[in-house]
Amino acid sequence: MGLDRVGLSWRPELAAGILSNLDRVDAVEVIADDYFERSPTKVRALRTLSGQVPVLLHGISQGLASTVAADRKRLDKLARVAGIVEPESWSEHLAFVRGGGHEIGHLAAPPRNRNTVDGTCDNLHRARKIVGSAPMVENIATLIDPPGSDLTEAAWIEQIVTAADCGLLLDLHNLYANGANFGYDPVAFLERIPCHRVSVVHLAGGRMLPEGRVLDDHLHAVPDAVYDLLSALSARAPQPLTVILERDGNYPRIEHLLAELDRARLALRAGREVHVA
Repeated sequence: MGLDRVGLSWRPELAAGILSNLDRVDAVEVIADDYFERSPTKVRALRTLSGQVPVLLHGISQGLASTVAADRKRLDKLARVAGIVEPESWSEHLAFVRGGGHEIGHLAAPPRNRNTVDGTCDNLHRARKIVGSAPMVENIATLIDPPGSDLTEAAWIEQIVTAADCGLLLDLHNLYANGANFGYDPVAFLERIPCHRVSVVHLAGGRMLPEGRVLDDHLHAVPDAVYDLLSALSARAPQPLTVILERDGNYPRIEHLLAELDRARLALRAGREVHVA
């Protein structure tokens, strides 16, 4: 448990609160894309930040889960930021964000089949070559079960991370939302993925839509069920975990977010105790 860490997503609205409470924030995760067009001076500020608290980079626009080759210019920009900041790690989503020359403006779930497994692995190898290391890949939430799929989400993820030999960033609210939206047991999902490849975990909150589906909007507190999933994961993953609480708006007082971090620590500890037993 002493090697597990709990931290926050770095947002301008939260910066003062984070810097005032570094004794309770073990790590921060920065959106890499926010710095693609920033001056070297602005990017070096993240390097300075990394001297105060461990920094992880998180990408949102590469669209690596696609049969279309990853965009070289975007990967070059990420490589530039990573080269200056020297983060502990970087990550991207198992999603596509463009196709046929069109940007779709959000993270979309591709068909889960052998073609997208191969295309994603090709893009991960390309990213590794350009950036210097492979990203951890993150499961995404979706309101639509992608057509053209012949693999379950768990099997699709397992095939990608095994073939590409990369780490898994497990977003537990995304897992919770997909389980609720498509009628599967999130704990059973944990039994079907390589939990030993998970080193970073996302927590977040969403809301229930009128039609009864869960929307992952990062605007609400983490629900009880997601903390339960964190305990279930830590009981199955003996390696150290870095847990990041994501918040993208409707920001509460920093004390509220710190209380969520404390609850995450309790959930981790509960799972560790089960694992030891």
